Amino acid sequence: MALEITDANFEEIVLKSDKPVLLDFWAVWCGPCRMVGPLVEEIANEYEGKAVVGKVDVDSNPGVAGKFGIRNIPTLLFFKNGEIVDKQVGAVPKQVLVNKLEAIM
Repeated sequence: MALEITDANFEEIVLKSDKPVLLDFWAVWCGPCRMVGPLVEEIANEYEGKAVVGKVDVDSNPGVAGKFGIRNIPTLLFFKNGEIVDKQVGAVPKQVLVNKLEAIM
């Protein structure tokens, strides 16, 4: 299951992770986010122990969203060693996300 990432736990879970991180910025009212959400959950289950997969509700956590200039959702950021190494804006097929995650493993 994808972790809930908040302004409070972002640094500890994402920036200090020794594993690659996939972070989904979303909101309840966002239609495309509802399409991507289940894919992110599947990836979280498939990569458990190999990668950190989390979701950031942009309405509840404006600090993290603002820090990365998230203007459009869904936006998915890929982190390695605390740095953004890839980005995907908008709904895409699951394989696109898997390929990007695999590339940073």
